[in-house]
Amino acid sequence: MYDVITVGSATVDVFADSASELIKIKTLKETEELIAYPSGSKILIKNIQFLTGGGGTNTAVALARLGHKVAFLGNLGKDANAKIVLEELEKNKVDFIGVKDKGMTGFSVVLKSLEHDRSILAYKGVNNDLTVDEVNFNKLKTKWFYFSSMMDESFKTMEKLAEFAEKNHIMIAFNPSNYLAEKGTIFLRNVLTKTTYLILNTQEAELLVGKGEFIDLIKKLMDFGPKLVVITDGKRGAHTFNKNYYYHIIPSDAKVFETTGAGDSFAASFLSGMIKKNDVEFALRLAQINAESVIQHTGAKNKLLTYKEALGMLKKTKLKIKKRKI
Repeated sequence: MYDVITVGSATVDVFADSASELIKIKTLKETEELIAYPSGSKILIKNIQFLTGGGGTNTAVALARLGHKVAFLGNLGKDANAKIVLEELEKNKVDFIGVKDKGMTGFSVVLKSLEHDRSILAYKGVNNDLTVDEVNFNKLKTKWFYFSSMMDESFKTMEKLAEFAEKNHIMIAFNPSNYLAEKGTIFLRNVLTKTTYLILNTQEAELLVGKGEFIDLIKKLMDFGPKLVVITDGKRGAHTFNKNYYYHIIPSDAKVFETTGAGDSFAASFLSGMIKKNDVEFALRLAQINAESVIQHTGAKNKLLTYKEALGMLKKTKLKIKKRKI
């Protein structure tokens, strides 16, 4: 019996550190930041790193390091990159219960900006090709599913897994991406109605239910089925609402080096905190401290904390939570 089976993508990520310009375009509604490179020029890379990523494997490793028994369900290619992903999972004691199809494993190029954020050139490969027929349902003995973003055929499989979860009393944590949020609540209803914890960022929340105050966004999202909703807001922290109390966690002043994987580490760690203690404040603190560890280093998995390390960091780092009764 697994504590959690994560379902989602797997990639090999290439982090390219090169000279670039940051352009800000301000409109009446928003300010957009663009990474710019000279057209027609050869641009030297100062440093390059090959690491693994993808929402499915990032969260699997995060949960395993926090002490849970974890398996990853996803689609890999029959290529050298699949071997890299599998070695990383094995090293972190994550079981692979997915499939290997003809084609390429997911691949991303991560471009850093001057202000430590990043843009990602993502090639999905076979990530979106997982069919229901390829899933061995006999291996799906777990207390929780963690669903990250899956598209096309893989999303249809996720819907079937949600039905399987409902019939077998398996709880679901769901972290949709912009790709899925853009499709709206009607498209996602078969998963949302069966979700226990919905964890998403501000942009994704607004794509689903429109703009508004965080408390209003959370309540609107809960109307679709989730028992608890957490909305992350980057360097401004995260918000949730539970049992007539509203919570807003304030990040520390941790220095940001690179943000890839921060959302995955936050979501997985929040789920871990709820599994361990069923305490929203503890779960928020655990999520925030692990996300802050990730953003201070390159890559989504490099500095994911063990549970012991996380507790030690929480003793050293004062994370403020604003709590009020609603």
